[in-house]
Amino acid sequence: MNIVVIGGTGLIGARVVQQLRMQGHQALAAARATGVNSFTGEGLADALEGAETLIDVSNSSYTDPAGALEFFYGSTLNLLSYGAAAGIRHHVALSVVGTDRLSRAEGGYFRAKELQEQLIRDSGREYSIVHATQFYEFIRSITDAATIHDTARLADALIRPMAADDVAAAVVATALDAPRNGMIEFGGPEEHAIADLAQRELRFRHDEREIVADPLATYFGAALAPRDLLPGAHATLSTRTFHDWQVGRG
Repeated sequence: MNIVVIGGTGLIGARVVQQLRMQGHQALAAARATGVNSFTGEGLADALEGAETLIDVSNSSYTDPAGALEFFYGSTLNLLSYGAAAGIRHHVALSVVGTDRLSRAEGGYFRAKELQEQLIRDSGREYSIVHATQFYEFIRSITDAATIHDTARLADALIRPMAADDVAAAVVATALDAPRNGMIEFGGPEEHAIADLAQRELRFRHDEREIVADPLATYFGAALAPRDLLPGAHATLSTRTFHDWQVGRG
């Protein structure tokens, strides 16, 4: 199968490309570094020529709500329109578990992701939306974003994180299957409090910052109820635990 991966040089995208190629598929890593810009449309027509499936794992470089909204709106419209012209038969997008809930909780980034999903749903194209939980690899970044001086105040909520390799595997499996014309959820094997997981990661790295579980803290601008970041009962769960991931990376 000929597949184009938008954001194909990033944390998830590079893994998706690698896994597809290992399974014998043609996979093109499309990103600004390779001359393809989904937001401006530069290089998209050439990248999509002859492709059957488009996988979008790109992310906004803007963390502010307005910037994220502009990126996902413009990029998604371009991917849908260029994809239609190229005859793409399956549009796959990676998004976040709980996007609908978080978009209603003043989370500007998540409103942008919800808009992305809505554009895909309304496009009339064959599609699948992959909702994944947080990545183990991002726990440190989540903690850094919540740190003032030597204290990180993290939302008092639960997560079921998973390894980036397992997120990529979920995206690949979805892309190789028939379009769902709907959403599918994936999560990790264990529930953790965000603060507890951050504490474990910092101690593993000998980082002595204080971690506080704060019921008033937000998650990238969104106010959280305790279970807002958890997948539903029918989610597919990976098997690699946080401990396994920590030990495996050394």
